[in-house]
Amino acid sequence: MRCDPIPVSQGTLGAKGMLASSPQPVGGHHRACTLPLMVSRIAAGFPSPADDYVEKQIDLNTHLIQHREATFILRVTGWSMRDAGIFEGDEIIVDRAITPVDGKIVVAAINGDLTVKRLRRIGSAVHLVAENPEFPAIILKEGEELCIWGVVTRVLHRV
Repeated sequence: MRCDPIPVSQGTLGAKGMLASSPQPVGGHHRACTLPLMVSRIAAGFPSPADDYVEKQIDLNTHLIQHREATFILRVTGWSMRDAGIFEGDEIIVDRAITPVDGKIVVAAINGDLTVKRLRRIGSAVHLVAENPEFPAIILKEGEELCIWGVVTRVLHRV
């Protein structure tokens, strides 16, 4: 797979290819993975009585993935997105079929290097903003190559 760079001056943000290793989409050959979905909600504050009633089975493939052939899981390194709840070692589900828009968290290739940041358009400038004040925003300049590789849809992390 390859990434067709998008010059920032064009003002368009697309989702095409990739420069990094050759990830495989989560779609394709898979078998259903279903778990019981309980009717009652669980309180994260004060305890509440819980039903033991199973409403239905939930298929994690359909629950977590909108476009199977365009969805990938990437492992995060670093702490630049910690305030968005994305931590070192987490896996992110990235959908390449979703159009990247202002405010979304995206995987971007800047001059060939991949990063995960929040996409912001301020005037005619494209900013990739970290969700950790210890990391500066990346403000793209004329002539730099940008490829929005995909939009982050979910974060998977251990508790």
